[in-house]
Amino acid sequence: MEQVDIFSVFKLCGGLAFFLYGISSMSSGLEKVAGGRLEQLLKKMTSNPLKAFALGAGITAVIQSSSAVTVMLVGLVNSGIMDLSQTVSVIIGANLGTTITAWILSLASLNGTASLMFKFFQPANFTPLLALIGIIMIMAAKTNRRKSIGTILMGFAILMFGMEIMSGAMAPLADMDGFKNAMIAFSNPILGFIVGLILTMIIQSSSASIGILQALTITASVPVGVAIPIIFGQHMGACISAVIASIGATTNAKRVAGVHVIYNIISVGTCLPIFIILQAVFNFAFLKSDISPVQIALFHTGYNIFTAFLLLPFAKFIENLAIKFIPDKEDEHKVFLDERLLLSPNLAIAEAQNKTMKMASHVEKNVIYATKLLKRFESKKAEVVGINEEKIDRYEDKLENFLIKVSGRDLTEELSASVGRLLLNIGDFERIGDHASSILHIAERMNEKELRFSEAAVADIRIIVYAVLDVMRMTKTAYENSDNVLALDVEPLEQVVDRLIRKAKKRHIKRLQDGKCTVELDIMLTDLFNDLERISDHCSNIATSILQAQDTSVDRHELINRLRSADNTAFSQKYDEFKAKYPLVEETV
Repeated sequence: MEQVDIFSVFKLCGGLAFFLYGISSMSSGLEKVAGGRLEQLLKKMTSNPLKAFALGAGITAVIQSSSAVTVMLVGLVNSGIMDLSQTVSVIIGANLGTTITAWILSLASLNGTASLMFKFFQPANFTPLLALIGIIMIMAAKTNRRKSIGTILMGFAILMFGMEIMSGAMAPLADMDGFKNAMIAFSNPILGFIVGLILTMIIQSSSASIGILQALTITASVPVGVAIPIIFGQHMGACISAVIASIGATTNAKRVAGVHVIYNIISVGTCLPIFIILQAVFNFAFLKSDISPVQIALFHTGYNIFTAFLLLPFAKFIENLAIKFIPDKEDEHKVFLDERLLLSPNLAIAEAQNKTMKMASHVEKNVIYATKLLKRFESKKAEVVGINEEKIDRYEDKLENFLIKVSGRDLTEELSASVGRLLLNIGDFERIGDHASSILHIAERMNEKELRFSEAAVADIRIIVYAVLDVMRMTKTAYENSDNVLALDVEPLEQVVDRLIRKAKKRHIKRLQDGKCTVELDIMLTDLFNDLERISDHCSNIATSILQAQDTSVDRHELINRLRSADNTAFSQKYDEFKAKYPLVEETV
């Protein structure tokens, strides 16, 4: 008879390692195939609890981790992206969605029969084929989507292989008197609950701990009455990931973890005593029979369905309890971009994009205010430009640091390209803000020294500023809406701005030669023209980036050359249209 020794422990640990890696690989592959669409739904939650519940269950079923969903929610609430009220029903749904893993693992318990079909569905028979298909797809596929599908297949094969190793490592337990005595001891529901709780807290995955229990039941006898309290403990232990994730977070983010804990306390605290009382009063005979992996999956699902529909109507009550037990703190501010969002690179990039849009709003406001101050200086508006410039610099610093961390994750080529474009866009917006500040300084110097440009120069500046504000508005709107049509209009207008500035500079040189302008004003006007031209240039960069997102195979310079090509009639028409819209007034001699 085979005995349990140190090598059995090694096999068990190795099987658990394969098992956890398989779950991680499947989750990563499924998330990449989903392309972030499921995670984006988390932000669009409505006040409808049933919709939030269904989405929570669906997303968890896809990424196969209720802990991952809850940690993601902590990050979203911590950054102020979601409200606490939106997360309660999602968490309840996530508990149900995670049961899909138990059903997948129950395949390992299928017994071989004479039927070829049943033999095929034995994991030992079909997972090697999945592994072969998966590795071929990973090595030979030309698209990231197919490589991700290959990763899913490999992850599943590794997961089931780990399950078999764990089952094999625990097989000798079936004939050991010590194991049988342990099962008798675990018939005490409280002790079984504690074992399930501690095991799940250690490995931080209820799916993995339930998988271990299922692997044990394949080769050893585990009574139903022993397994059920352990499953209760595993549900309670699943809260540890959310609790750890909430450390250092805002109060509302800690309340998300609180909701998870309170929900499980209420659900387990309701069902476990009922189970203990019924077991003591009726002493059901079936509780002494051996449980199977399929029965574990069935109980796991049934328990979550029962508690979900029992507590879903009390979502608001659970939220209020979390608020009561975790009170507000004074002087607490929302985190700009929570690193917990890095759990989902798609979501992290999308939120960095949203923050860049807010940065762009500050930039546009500064360009408008700074150019207005050239005409009439106002200290309050000048102060606003200064405050906004500090905000813009903070946006740039935090966004760049965050995106560098995102780029260190396992990204698809498409996501890597998105990060690269986003970093360039952030740099362009920041440089536009710098040029707006430079225009402010010109206005301040003119106000302090009481200097004024000539009427002819003011007329030229007015037309150029109108054109620059128009190109700034178009760029920001196109960026916010990913509007390719509007982005196409930016380049011809940028070319018109360049033409206006070249012509205005020539006219200014003529006035300078005629003695109609001082050297000091000449320096200021030259700096102003350079700032306006550079603002327009950076807008062109951003618009080109928007167009490039639709065709990543085209280089930026190649795309610009293509837009400006003489064969591009649409560009020529828009150029003529903008040239007519912004004409410089003819100077009188």
